[in-house]
Amino acid sequence: MRGVTLVELVVALALFGLILGVSALSLASLQPVRKSAAIRAMEHAHAEAIRTGSPARVDSVLFLPDGRAIGAGLDPLTGSVHASR
Repeated sequence: MRGVTLVELVVALALFGLILGVSALSLASLQPVRKSAAIRAMEHAHAEAIRTGSPARVDSVLFLPDGRAIGAGLDPLTGSVHASR
């Protein structure tokens, strides 16, 4: 009958620890994408226009109460801000 030697067990645990350590470092470095202050202001104005029922303006963009937006860098149907801005 053949069993597992102590050397095999130590090598397997060392490899497992190395893989676990590298993967933990990789996962820890993941962070959500941060939005610029201009995009946050536009998203806030968009929500405020819908909530209050009155148009809101930020920079050169007009947000309408029905959710549409008029201006550069926005989707005219949804009012969502494009990430390129």
